[in-house]
Amino acid sequence: MTSRLRRHLVRLATGLLTKPLGRYQRRTPNDLASLRRHIKKGDVILVEGDQRVSEVIKYLTQSSWSHSALYVGDELWRRNPAARSALRAQFGDDAQHLIVEAIVEEGVVASGLAKYIDFNMRVCRPYNLRREDLHTVLDEVIGQIGCRYDVRNLVDLMRYFLPVSLVPRALRRNALEFGSGIPTQVICSTLLARAFDRVRYPILPQVTPIDEPEQPRGLIDWVRGRPLQPYGLFQMAPITLTTPRDFDISPYFEVIKFNIIADMQFDYRRIRWVEESQAS
Repeated sequence: MTSRLRRHLVRLATGLLTKPLGRYQRRTPNDLASLRRHIKKGDVILVEGDQRVSEVIKYLTQSSWSHSALYVGDELWRRNPAARSALRAQFGDDAQHLIVEAIVEEGVVASGLAKYIDFNMRVCRPYNLRREDLHTVLDEVIGQIGCRYDVRNLVDLMRYFLPVSLVPRALRRNALEFGSGIPTQVICSTLLARAFDRVRYPILPQVTPIDEPEQPRGLIDWVRGRPLQPYGLFQMAPITLTTPRDFDISPYFEVIKFNIIADMQFDYRRIRWVEESQAS
């Protein structure tokens, strides 16, 4: 296959996979002002996309989430004062509220926080991530800006476009482990997983419990009466197997309810329910 033909096929595949399906059900409206108040650097944003490839990823992972990005806030603004005018021109009010993501069309890019405000979203926060490790995570994803998306990963995904329902349940997760393996080519979840792996922060590791050893004096959390550290053998899952869903179900990431609950505005007793007969 000539390189010209291959490029043409890649563009064709990319166009098919990123074409919106034309139907989308938003579960609840998102409040951008509230999101800006509560989100923090290092938070992972999960998105339920509306593209063809989104449906494939959601099916293979048995999850609502098809895309992930990392919130970096004002890091680009702060680190490069000379670029502030360009950031303001490109992102407007979001110039100091940015995310970094890997998207098919452009590779790894910075985007405004408001980009996915009309999509179903979830914010997941790494619990107790140290400040110095947060800086390492931010450095890693920001350093990837400009890298290409792993297009071969998506080309491989296309084989599941029609027969995706035939993939055995046990193999669905492994069906996502394709791609070129070239370090400068990434997919959205791999970008984030590699950054957290740099500081050995777990996402969804395999944990083998072991017997709890006798505790030396001074190593007991007397407030809760529990060991300071869980006892078990941790094994990182392959980075290329990380999916957006993993951040959602990980016990090491908090789900941030930025819409209503975070602002303490929710009172179920004040809900005005519409009867089914009225709704029709």
